[in-house]
Amino acid sequence: MTNRKARAGVAEQTAAVNPNESMLVVDGMYCAACAPTIEAALRGVPGVIEAEVNGATHRARVRWAQGLTPAAGPSHGAGPAMPNIGELVHAIQALGYRARPARAEGARAERRTEQRRALWRLFVAGFCMMQVMMYATPAYVAEPGEITPDLEALLRWASWLLTIPVVLFCARPWFAGAWRDLRARRIGMDVPVALGIAVTFVASSGATAAPGGVFGHDVYFDSLTMFVFFLLGGRWLELRARSATLGALDALTQRTADAAQRLREDGALESVAVEDLRAGDRVRVRPGQAFPADGRLEPGHTTQVDEALLTGESLPLSRAGGDAVLAGSVNLASPVLARVERVGDGTRYAQIVALIERATFERPALARAADRVAQPFLWAVLLLAAAAAAVWSLIDPSRSVWVAVSVLIVTCPCALSLATPSALLAATGALARRGVLVQRLAALENLAQADVFAFDKTGTLTEGHLALRDVRWLDTRGERAGRAEAAALAGASLHPAARALAAAWPGVQPATLQHIVEHAGRGMEGVDAQGRRWRLGAAAFAGAPAPTGTQPAHTTSWLSCDGTVVACFAFDEAVRADARPAIAALHDDGARTLLLSGDRSDAAQRIGRELALGAVHASASPEDKLARVAMLQAQGHRVAMVGDGINDAPVLARADVSVAMGQGTALARAHADLTLLSGRLGDLIAARALARRMVRVVRQNLAWAALYNAACVPLALAGWLPPWAAGLGMAASSLLVVLNAQRLRRG
Repeated sequence: MTNRKARAGVAEQTAAVNPNESMLVVDGMYCAACAPTIEAALRGVPGVIEAEVNGATHRARVRWAQGLTPAAGPSHGAGPAMPNIGELVHAIQALGYRARPARAEGARAERRTEQRRALWRLFVAGFCMMQVMMYATPAYVAEPGEITPDLEALLRWASWLLTIPVVLFCARPWFAGAWRDLRARRIGMDVPVALGIAVTFVASSGATAAPGGVFGHDVYFDSLTMFVFFLLGGRWLELRARSATLGALDALTQRTADAAQRLREDGALESVAVEDLRAGDRVRVRPGQAFPADGRLEPGHTTQVDEALLTGESLPLSRAGGDAVLAGSVNLASPVLARVERVGDGTRYAQIVALIERATFERPALARAADRVAQPFLWAVLLLAAAAAAVWSLIDPSRSVWVAVSVLIVTCPCALSLATPSALLAATGALARRGVLVQRLAALENLAQADVFAFDKTGTLTEGHLALRDVRWLDTRGERAGRAEAAALAGASLHPAARALAAAWPGVQPATLQHIVEHAGRGMEGVDAQGRRWRLGAAAFAGAPAPTGTQPAHTTSWLSCDGTVVACFAFDEAVRADARPAIAALHDDGARTLLLSGDRSDAAQRIGRELALGAVHASASPEDKLARVAMLQAQGHRVAMVGDGINDAPVLARADVSVAMGQGTALARAHADLTLLSGRLGDLIAARALARRMVRVVRQNLAWAALYNAACVPLALAGWLPPWAAGLGMAASSLLVVLNAQRLRRG
């Protein structure tokens, strides 16, 4: 109560003070009970307002007070000391975990080292397991008396020797985690696992050294090595997924350029770090470069920018002097000068990053429920084994150790722990063959249960590039006089509309034009053999009447000859060929669909009508998309989000299940549960069908595991199930679970 009051006092004291925020990567977390423990330790650091730990990404977000007294201590009653990164790291390390700043140099190399170490443990455990099972096979298949005592002893000692590296090297993470938990006076998932491994090894070693002694005659090195191998396999897969997520988050900070070209007062250019830019600085941005900060173009400068990954706008946007430009958007045309207005955390790009991190730290209800039941379950397992040993020490002391071992082996959740992962991995393999990459295995269950599917537009329901929609020939010279010239001008430009026009006429022989010049942000110009000047581009550039009223629904390019308009070309986004059947399949399956797009309303509404989507929300910012998904979740819906851009990453992180297109940004793919590498929406429908089959298999596996435990635990407690039978039953139940899951591999 005292600590809660103290923290409440800090919160009140800092209500008017802007808090700082630090991100840390925590290594050594392996169970649901770890996150609350670390959060409690961080909140105990003076000055910390809030601490959240995400068990999936192993990241900690700490908000601490800015403006409190310095680290030397409080003065004049101002409050507790302001923490630094070292204090936060020390608080985590005091619990036995390792921590480092999330964007520290060398983090990627350290993750690679951790992955290699985990793979070595898995390899050693697998190799030793196969050898130990080979030595144990004769004891299971031979008739009594067929194996001589000396040969039996040799096989046991060989198994014992091969089990030593499994216990000392492969199982070290569980022993280290158990020791850390016990030292912190708490129980984690590592404690019963480590205890089961240790008791089984000690008892089997005793039976090997002194057959018929206090430990009896039977050994179970094969069960021990197999158990460790299965656990290491699941941990290695989890480590790979987490490493990919953390690597993508680290790479996010490198999306914008490290340096910028700043214009000095004397007109000379100097290269400076982006962090050194200040509001009011003028920077030069060349074509193909990203703007380093939010700002406005200087008067006299015009260009086109690509904001598709930041705002969802599918088409290149024209920008003139005085217009705003966003950090991270790409300059497509001519070199420009821009005056900086917002830098660092104040940019739109940084705000999207913050949204991603906040959405990632949202803890779903299932995770909170797991936190609540983890400790009671673990205590129940340990107390059951201890009670069995205590009771049998009174009934038959010579059997008490083996009864306890039998209970530990039976209650080791091998089949139960494999029931879901084995089905998930089998389904993952089947989906991978279809070009669907599953990055978070548990999301398949959410995909099967999703009843609302939200789609981004650009690059998701559409191809992400322009297509020629309509041609109007306006001059009496007609199509024959303009098609070849238009093809020649379009083929010389990299503008999206020009590329769409060239792609629409692959068989047209371009005319021979001279002096072809591209006017940045306006269009192309060339002269034919008769000296006529042809222009292809904006209406004003080609001499067409200026558009009036609202913005046209389509992108247009105009063709003119010596100032006379010859043709008007209308472009729009190309809808994916499989979008309509995919949406129809979802509707037939009873799911709702909606469009969440940052694009303008007319373009989004057209796509919505063409695909018969249930609802359309246009001009939606990342915050709007996030709020819409949160509202649907609050109404009890399970939401699946399909997107491909940086602006989709926050809502992908918040959705119950998220799907990224294979051609999307690396960040969107990192925060997605599934990635459609093929880019086919039909694969989403196939993945949902397979996910539903997987849910049925998981339920079958869980029912079998529960039945096995319900039958075997009482037998072990009664002393009717010897350890060898418990080990064999555990192996058989695990094998049955795995074989049942393999049915999903057929897809």
